[in-house]
This record gives sequence, C-alpha cells and structure tokens, in this order.
Amino acid sequence: MRWRFVASTIVIAAMIGYASLIYVPQYSQSLAYAASDEKAENADRGLVDANTRFAFDIMRELGEEDDGKNIFISPFSISMALAMAYNGAEGSTREAMADTLQFSGMNLARVNQGYLDLIGSLENVDSQLSLNIGNSVWVDSWFEPKVNRTFTGRLSTNYQGETFIRRFEETQTIQDINGWVSGETNGKIDKIVERIEPDTVMFLLNAIYFKGDWTKKFDASNTYKGDFFLDDGTIVEADFMSTLEDFRYYSGEDFEAVRLPYGRDKVAMYIFLPDEGISPDSFIAGINQADFDDYLSQFSSPSNIRVDLPKFRLEYGTRRLNDALKSLGMGVAFDAGAANFNGIARVDPENLFLSFVDHKAVIEVNEKGTEAAAATNVGIGLTAAPSYETLIVNRPFFFVIRDDRSGSILFMGRIVDPTQSVSP
Repeated sequence: MRWRFVASTIVIAAMIGYASLIYVPQYSQSLAYAASDEKAENADRGLVDANTRFAFDIMRELGEEDDGKNIFISPFSISMALAMAYNGAEGSTREAMADTLQFSGMNLARVNQGYLDLIGSLENVDSQLSLNIGNSVWVDSWFEPKVNRTFTGRLSTNYQGETFIRRFEETQTIQDINGWVSGETNGKIDKIVERIEPDTVMFLLNAIYFKGDWTKKFDASNTYKGDFFLDDGTIVEADFMSTLEDFRYYSGEDFEAVRLPYGRDKVAMYIFLPDEGISPDSFIAGINQADFDDYLSQFSSPSNIRVDLPKFRLEYGTRRLNDALKSLGMGVAFDAGAANFNGIARVDPENLFLSFVDHKAVIEVNEKGTEAAAATNVGIGLTAAPSYETLIVNRPFFFVIRDDRSGSILFMGRIVDPTQSVSP
C-alpha cells in the first residue's frame, strides 16, 4: 500500500509538473497578449492619427525628392525621434514642429504619454514576431553639465531613452553609437554615424527592428520568374511568390488592396496596387489620413484570393531628411540663429538647433515573411561651439613650477615613468 501511495504521488506530481510546463506559459502568454491588446485599443487615437498624417506627408515629400526610386522608411521611427527633440523645443520652434508632426491641439504631456503607451502596446504584440524599439540620448561630455535634467528625465520616463555621455572628438564614440544601433536592429543597420561634426553636441536616436513570419506562408515551390512592368514601360524580370489563401481584400475606385497578416494576425502588411496608368506617386498624393482609415474599414472578410507578390530586398541608405522636414514647415528648427531648444539647455549667447535628421531603413520580403529595421538620428548642433586643442600626455615629459610674479622657477622635473614613485 505504501509503495502504491508513493507511486501515485509521483505520477500526480509528474502530471502537475507537465501541466505547469504546458499550460502555465500559455496562460502567462495569454495575459501578456490581453494586456498588450488592451493598451493598443486604448492608445491615444489623436496621436495615432497625427502619426498617420505625418507618415503620408513625409512619404510624399521623399517621393518628390527621390522621383523614380524605391523608398522605404519608418515614419514611426522618424516621428518618435523628432518627438524627443520636441521635448526641448520652445516658442515658435515648438509651434513649427507641432504643425509638422501634426501635434497641434495636444499638449506635451499628452504626446509623451501617448508614445509611452504605444511603446508598451508593442512589447508583447505577438510571441511569433520579433519587435524591438530603442531610444537613446548621446551627449558630448563637456556639454553634459549644461543639459536640462528635466529634458533627459522626460526622455527616460516616456521614451525609455538611456543617456550616454561620451567625448565626441574620440573615434570610439562613433563606434559606440553605431554599435548601439546595430544591437537594437539585430545587425540589420550597422552604421548611422560616419563622422561627428565639431558643432554637434547631442544625438537623439531611435531604432526599430521587426521580423515576422506570414500567418499563411508562401510555398517556395510556387515561386516563379515573371515580368514586372515599370512606369516608364521598361520590363524587368522578378521572382514572384504565389499563394491561394483566405485574405482580406478591398477594391477601391482606382486600386486594389490585400492584407497579408503576420503571426497571430495582429500585425499585417497591406499591399495597395494602383490601377494601370496610375503611378504610386499620384496614388499617394491623393490619400490623406481619413481616406486611409476609410479604406481599411472596408476590407472584406477573409476569402479565397490568389496573391502573386515579388520578393524584394531594399536598403534605403542613410537619407538626410532636412529638406523634407523644412518643406513641411519645420525650417525654424534647423535655423542656427532662430531655433529655440532652450528646453534642452540654455547656452546663451550660443544657440542650439537641429543640424540634421538622418534616417536609414532596410527590408526583406520573402516566402517566409518580412524582416525590417530602421534608425533615425537627430543631431543637435551648437552655434559657436567652443574649440580647443587636445593634448594627451602619454609619453615622457618635462615640467616646471614657476612663480610668475618674479619669474622664479621653483621646481623643475622630467617624468619618464609616472608609475615610479621613487627615483635613485
């Protein structure tokens, strides 16, 4: 009886252990999903709409600048990096940035809380996806004591941005910044800074990484070579993935669209195909945030649809966004004399300004899914930044201690080994 009791106890314990291994993680995952979904559903719609409007604005501007070229950006990365800079803007500079970023009507606290909630909503969006968002502040060591602690505190609290203090004249700083970006993007973007200009005293960096498998994968055996027709009539050969599955679909007045979901169907790629004779640029030019939301609301329930999609890999090399942002109304922020970023630091009689906004993005789409990454670097410049020589005393040296009133040399010496405390 005793052995039967012991055996039964062991079996029950094993069953409980097995159940805990299977069901406890599933339950925990369900709780994480529920929390993430609730945060997403309660996200500030005003901020989401503002980001959507800005996304189409910046896309249109870049479309005009890069006419006839592929474009790939992360508007979320760009707007978040600029929102960090916005925390230090005052006066007309803040107004111009608010107009450009579509923040008008929202106070700073609302903007910051909105981004904090969006970051939180994306943390557990899907265990089948890899999604990372990173923010950081890099400050030149000589300038750091001048920086407003309220500014860096808001970035730490609302954007989870860590502050790094470095000597910008050292090449190691460039390696550290690029290393941070590489780590945050899983190595997809390994360089965002080539060199540091003498007037740059701060970088505000955002990085985003995404990797997701299609909910309904494309069978690689169905991939075929096919013609892809360019707007100018040129025909190129591309590798087309093909599948026949249940997808949500919408046919508009001058386009067709399909929704291709990832993972647990909470994140998706939307493909918009303009009708023949309508270029993507003219299609984008005719869309605003309200139109876009309206289109998405009219997608059909999933139905059997064949989708042939070209495989592609695109690296949108480091792109300076200064001109595009100036065209959208943010010119004052780049004006070395007129910009007002006193919220970052008061540096009278010098002045802080946006010296550049750089963006880099990469994407690869294949039969398995999509991998994408982007980084945005906002450079904060200082007018009349102090210039100084650097002397690194790293070899034997001679020194004198002198009474300059009389010119009397009080002490004199030579150091050939600073680790030797006693000389013969």
